[in-house]
Amino acid sequence: MKALITGASSGIGLDMARYLATKDCELILVARNKEKLEEIQEKLPTKTTIIVADLSNEQRVKDLYVIAKKENIDILINNAGLGDFGYLTDTDLNKDLELINTNIKAVHILTKYLVKDMEKRDTDSYIMNVASSAAFQPGPLMSTYYATKSYVYQLTEALYYEEKKKNTNVHVSVLCPGPVETNFNNVAGVHFSVKPMKSTDVAKYAIDMMFKNKMLIIPGFKMKCAKFFSRFASDKFLLKTIYKIQKKKAS
Repeated sequence: MKALITGASSGIGLDMARYLATKDCELILVARNKEKLEEIQEKLPTKTTIIVADLSNEQRVKDLYVIAKKENIDILINNAGLGDFGYLTDTDLNKDLELINTNIKAVHILTKYLVKDMEKRDTDSYIMNVASSAAFQPGPLMSTYYATKSYVYQLTEALYYEEKKKNTNVHVSVLCPGPVETNFNNVAGVHFSVKPMKSTDVAKYAIDMMFKNKMLIIPGFKMKCAKFFSRFASDKFLLKTIYKIQKKKAS
């Protein structure tokens, strides 16, 4: 099989690539950092192609699709994502738009185009979009990030059902991890207020569940419980709780 992974230079994306390499998957890895991608390419034990691309740029996303179409991708993992911290009135608009373009527009374009190609080939293929536990509620102090992950979550679950109703061989999953030990918090300018999971554990669990055709993938017992009990809480209670959690990230 051949897998395309965005945001593959570190964190969950890199660990997914390493795990898929043990399953003899060919890899196409996409990220902004050329040096890191080259280092990874040298170390992986499977055929690996690297593509340097800024996925906040719509044209670069469409260019990436042109390459992917020729490669007959069996697995698409939309993992690239950005975050930011602060009151909505204080964050930089350009950074907000870069975040939206990366977290939403790039995911939407690649998913929409590649799912059509996968349907036509009519062989087992997989799409996994990486959202977050942030997708399940609004997030004061990280409002744009939470909103983008909610979009990914809702879009992917809807696509899952559409593919089921059309009886295709395209298996769709959305990954919603809680805090994970990655470089994300450094980029977003925060630190986690609860103990994060290991990226390697999240990546392995996610891939295993993807191959089992699991729609919603939530690694870790605590996050599963949080998702379950959140449905019984009022919106105002959730807002107050999440604000307190987010506030600790800056301290």
